[in-house]
Amino acid sequence: MPELPEVETIKKQLEKYLVGHKITKVEVRARKIFAEGERNLEAGKVNKIRRFGKVLSIDLDNGYSAVIHIKLTGQLIYRGPNLPNPASLSEKVVGGIPGLPASASQMQAGKHTHVTFFLDKGGKLYYNDVRKFGWIKIIKSSNLKVKSDFIARLGPEPVVDKKNPPDNPLTLEKFKEIVGSTKRVIKVLLMDQEKIGGVGNIYANDALWLARIMPTRSAKSLSPKEQSKLYDAILNVLKEGLKRGGASELSYVTPDGNEGSYQEHFLAYGRKDETCKRCHKAKFKKITLGGRGTYFCPVCQKL
Repeated sequence: MPELPEVETIKKQLEKYLVGHKITKVEVRARKIFAEGERNLEAGKVNKIRRFGKVLSIDLDNGYSAVIHIKLTGQLIYRGPNLPNPASLSEKVVGGIPGLPASASQMQAGKHTHVTFFLDKGGKLYYNDVRKFGWIKIIKSSNLKVKSDFIARLGPEPVVDKKNPPDNPLTLEKFKEIVGSTKRVIKVLLMDQEKIGGVGNIYANDALWLARIMPTRSAKSLSPKEQSKLYDAILNVLKEGLKRGGASELSYVTPDGNEGSYQEHFLAYGRKDETCKRCHKAKFKKITLGGRGTYFCPVCQKL
């Protein structure tokens, strides 16, 4: 599932493509994803794009917001005047978008396009989702943090952009308090969105490797020095992920239809049976924690 760097990358592109433009119409083909409220968006001008953990909010000047969680296979694809010469769609855009398949072999263009936002000046924002796990909800902007259960429960977020910090930043002091107050497994704790917003499986694996901490350890067992190392490691891997445009390991693509490249730079995630590049003594092992694949070096990351 896309994590903070992926969703932040989407946010930054949507800011370039959507802000200042009006939504003229919304076409919904799957009510499982978009239950109701599209008329509240029509004629609204996009004021800004916000991110809350793994969730996006498109805020309009009429007081309404479209809150979007792309989850596992959701994709937001833009085509219009603010992207005059788009590159070919990634093959990960299965079925392409209406009128434009991702490749010549994909004949049913737009098969998985379930929502289309029509913009002024001929722009369009498509929401694709092969497995239909994502959702779009229309909420009054002033009630966003109360009416959206996901946002209301979200824990503090790591600061990856000091110029645009989150409303509830994860400081070192908060992080130490969260980690030091529970015996839960540290890797599972890092992925709990109600404790820390935005960190998922990929970046939790890489941060624990970078900090030399075994994923199975009790959070409370970490020393103050280890807490600080892990905090710094989380920030480092998230910033690196953002720099690379996110990880297009599965379905994630950017709104221009391209892929991120962090998957080419994984530190531990997905490296089962590969030799650790730090110690050169052991191969990465894989176990399951909290239902997710967990990768670690048995030499570098000790109990």
